[in-house]
Amino acid sequence: MAVTLGFAMVQLDVSVVNVAVKAIGASFGSGVSGLQWVVDAYTLTFAAFILSAGALGDRIGARRTLLGGFVLFTLASVLCGAAPSVLVLVVARAVQGVGAAALGACSLALLNHTFAGGVERARAIRWWAVGGSIAMATGPVAGGVLIAAVDWRLIFFINVPVGVVGYWLTARYGRETPRALDRGVDLPGQLAGVVALTALAGAVIEGGARGFGAPLVVAGYFVAALAGVVFVLLERRSARVMLPLSLFRSRVFSVTAGVGLLINVAFYGLYFSVSLYLQRAEHLSPLVTGLSFLPILVGVGASNLLAGRIAASFGARRALITGAVLMGAGSGLQLAAVSEPVWVAVLALTVTGAGIGLIVPVITAELMGTVDPSRSGIASGTLTALRQTGSVLGVALFGSLLGGFGLTGGLRAGAMVACGLAVFVACLSLVLRRS
Repeated sequence: MAVTLGFAMVQLDVSVVNVAVKAIGASFGSGVSGLQWVVDAYTLTFAAFILSAGALGDRIGARRTLLGGFVLFTLASVLCGAAPSVLVLVVARAVQGVGAAALGACSLALLNHTFAGGVERARAIRWWAVGGSIAMATGPVAGGVLIAAVDWRLIFFINVPVGVVGYWLTARYGRETPRALDRGVDLPGQLAGVVALTALAGAVIEGGARGFGAPLVVAGYFVAALAGVVFVLLERRSARVMLPLSLFRSRVFSVTAGVGLLINVAFYGLYFSVSLYLQRAEHLSPLVTGLSFLPILVGVGASNLLAGRIAASFGARRALITGAVLMGAGSGLQLAAVSEPVWVAVLALTVTGAGIGLIVPVITAELMGTVDPSRSGIASGTLTALRQTGSVLGVALFGSLLGGFGLTGGLRAGAMVACGLAVFVACLSLVLRRS
């Protein structure tokens, strides 16, 4: 319950803001790029700091780091709810993302430490994933209800009681993980990673508003590439490596990590696009938009629960390919959604979510099974960092398509990108072992 609440808080704030974008934009007079930053400021710092959070958890203990994450996330949520301007909201969302990094990395590490057996661990991971998926899927519904009843600010204040309960459960029942004193935070690597990811996301977001040939956008891509090269060089030589590149020598680790990145690009990009499309093109209220996303809960939750059985019966590779097929089918259906009734768009996203809900527990169990328990923090941090990097790039890319092609054309273009990513995921899955 403790680690699931931590992960659920993280997932809730990824999705709940999507139904609030119209209300936030109206409150502050912000355009699409500003709303992209409200969403991406959170996922950007989440992705950028989660590797350091995993390393910190390995060094001082996952339980201590998880407790700190609950405190920081809860306080930042209060600041989000009280934000007087979009700039303050973006900054508070960024701080919230740092707290989410601690929760995301160390909740899985603490779970991996508590449940050491393969079957027991896989079952625990499945329920951990279910809790996060339920929070992600119910986020738009809860957000729509709260916005309709009171105001968009309440979607952040509801984190306070959840954070308090999560802190208490972790303090009361959490068993501290072994400390790896050779691990620590790699400050130069952390800085290079933050610069690379921020510059890349900023270039993609501003490219949709300014044009991808604008000097500022081109400079952003250049800085991102340069910082990325520096990051890799630092990680090869650092005494306190943040991302051990040796992990990627494992075929299973590399494939599952790559799949985690790609599925988040597709799903969270579509999530943002569909939410904005329903509210601005179809003129649905936040409440109706949130309720429209309710079927996603069924698709994601059901596939999460079935993932372990499907992988055990047919193998991880076939489970991943099945998830990729569902993901591609939903994305293909999304192409027709802009000329059909609203329920078609919702159905399309539900099918896509079902595919991704099948994939996530499988890649998590496969990846965690390839590493020594003493490196579980950095392994889970790597997977979550890559998945959240995918979320950042998905919102940035699909939002830019909306800005460049309009709501209808942008949604179509995003669906085509998601279809291509589904095909790539299926191809990557083919290199996994048959067992």
